[in-house]
Amino acid sequence: MAKQTRGLCKYCGKEYTKGGMLKHLHACKERKKALEAESGKSRCGYYELVICGKYNKQYWLIIEIKETATLRVLDQFIRDIWVECCGHLSTFDINGVNYDAHPAETDFWGTPARSMNYKLKDVISEGMAFEYEYDFGSTTSLSIEVREHRMGIRTKENVTILSRNNPPEILCSICKNNPAKWVNPEGWYEGVPFWCDECLEAEREDDMAEDDYDEEDYEEDYEEDYEDYYYEDNLLPVCNSPRMGVCGYEGSDKYPEIFEPDKK
Repeated sequence: MAKQTRGLCKYCGKEYTKGGMLKHLHACKERKKALEAESGKSRCGYYELVICGKYNKQYWLIIEIKETATLRVLDQFIRDIWVECCGHLSTFDINGVNYDAHPAETDFWGTPARSMNYKLKDVISEGMAFEYEYDFGSTTSLSIEVREHRMGIRTKENVTILSRNNPPEILCSICKNNPAKWVNPEGWYEGVPFWCDECLEAEREDDMAEDDYDEEDYEEDYEEDYEDYYYEDNLLPVCNSPRMGVCGYEGSDKYPEIFEPDKK
């Protein structure tokens, strides 16, 4: 079982596990002050969502999102922070109904999916759970829980991050000592997916030392030595996402790996 990750509260900077954070957010004095200080006549409903990796729950997000935001807005947020790599398709499964980023226009493959243009208030409710998938080839699956609904002052942002897991501690698979910086997708099958800079450099130096071909032996040795070099070509950065090491994912261009609270 993976070790539970902890995250920081947006408002006060205190650190808790996901379960602890959900309790804390309802009692956080700094959050109460911030909500009480909001001013404006226009009000809006907000859903509190908990988003987790379906098969790697150490990755989690707790967010608030406007009830008038569409599924497409939620899809874009998930893409921006966790999954986007090559413009793959995505879908929400809500009560057995699929809402696709680009739904088919025919029923050749069965009942066609709906579009993501539905507002959240029209398809979700407090207490329910639904799922999300990105990339139907190398799929990243997420579980989403609707924790609560509240009314508040309408803000400019559709989505507010309340907390996010800190990056899990991942050690190099080779030395088992240094923090991992790179993941080799092929290494999952061999039990050595993670590499630190030091072990990667040592591997590179070993490869260069062995790269002393005799012309007649080149064809015979090429295939074996090519396998030694794939580490450099296929490595992806370790990142704080359930899509780490999948397809061409290299992390978010919009959100930092470590969540930055309002107060530290």
